[in-house]
Amino acid sequence: MEGPVAGSPLLDMELSLDEARAYAARVLEHFNTAPENARITAAALVAAEADGLGTHGLARLPSYSAMVAAGKIDGHAVPTARRVGASLVAVDAGNGFAYPAIEQGLPVLAEVARESGIALLAIRRSSHFGVAGQPVEALATAGLVGLAFANASASIAPWGGKKAVFGTNPIAFATPLKDRAPAVVDLSVAKVARGNILAAVQRGDETIPEGWAFDPQGNPTIDAKAALAGTMVPMGDAKGTALAFIIEVMAAALTASTFSFDTPSFFDGKGPPAAVGQVIIAIDPGRLAGDAYLDHLERLAAAIEGEPGARLPGTRRLTNRARAAKDGVIVSAPLRKALAGMGFVDRAG
Repeated sequence: MEGPVAGSPLLDMELSLDEARAYAARVLEHFNTAPENARITAAALVAAEADGLGTHGLARLPSYSAMVAAGKIDGHAVPTARRVGASLVAVDAGNGFAYPAIEQGLPVLAEVARESGIALLAIRRSSHFGVAGQPVEALATAGLVGLAFANASASIAPWGGKKAVFGTNPIAFATPLKDRAPAVVDLSVAKVARGNILAAVQRGDETIPEGWAFDPQGNPTIDAKAALAGTMVPMGDAKGTALAFIIEVMAAALTASTFSFDTPSFFDGKGPPAAVGQVIIAIDPGRLAGDAYLDHLERLAAAIEGEPGARLPGTRRLTNRARAAKDGVIVSAPLRKALAGMGFVDRAG
């Protein structure tokens, strides 16, 4: 695919998945990411884009690039993994991207889980976790049950409070299924993504839907700017912040990492490295349920799918993934312009 003619406007660009991975890697390398780290990170972003999770896909390239360029993320960090207990694996991400650390630790985690029946991977000095469903899906594809916890910069107040303490704190789960793709649960504790409010402000919208956010005084608001300056409504109200607390403990306290209220933004190059933590747990289901695990689970899957309009968690991503494999993905004109404004020479090749 040829690049744009000098002086021509940057338009939406259709790329195959291979082309998109190469494009994203070139962007990251331009901003001082080592080639292998760029390859791994680009693959994760394109996988998110293909699954229809655009907020964690190619749209992250400007913020990732800004963080690498500023040294907030060390693009040349080499993660190290070591076994620290019978069922414990520790990975130091070296203040680099989370994705190389995950790739380093996940095979060791799976090996230890098969050996011990259950294993825990603790990642420290990490950054934005990306799609939490990706590593647990990889475990489930290998026949293991996976569970992941990660924290993020603060945007949610404890229920009844006004100041943000918790992040949107994703939690993900995946299990293998019989003769088909795994079931994947991937959610955050916010009622809606904070990016929806940011997008509304960027569009010039004055209002947002009711029930999304609180203003800085802790009052419900539909004013977009007040919402951006305030906090997000957690899913399930008080139950959402209780879940956020659990995730904060699992991701940050267990790894002696940065709590959400001390974590700098994942959207710009300002501030120090985030140094957040992530925890992934792998379970060998056969140790308890035996060889009948998949057959037994199939009865639950059938009960869900037997209800008109119901579906197993994560099935929508499979449709999006198949479509992207055939049609590719779009690199939007605003994204290309944003990168060009940061100094990236877009040759789109």
